[in-house]
Amino acid sequence: MSAHESGSVSGMDARREISMASPATGEAGATGQWRNNRPVMDPALCLAAKSGKVTCQICWVFCPDGCIAKGAGPVIDLTYCKGCGICAEECPAGAIEMVPEAVHGACEIQP
Repeated sequence: MSAHESGSVSGMDARREISMASPATGEAGATGQWRNNRPVMDPALCLAAKSGKVTCQICWVFCPDGCIAKGAGPVIDLTYCKGCGICAEECPAGAIEMVPEAVHGACEIQP
């Protein structure tokens, strides 16, 4: 029986148990079609891409959808990215820019 099950979990232990949860990509399905803006990463500005090492990763930390893969040059999975722009706001190097999605015929009114 764990300390939590026996009711003897201290406040700090309870917070540790709660903080172990992490987002999983695609929990809400392929949500990339919901966005109006998409993130575009400039590898010339990205600290991890420039160094060739897994450094910084602030975009990965703040992505609420878990659609940014850690790496020496993080990769954004646009299948799941909703275009919230948090990654662009938090990037200390300004390497991510939010750009409007391309205009497409599906939204046009047909005569």
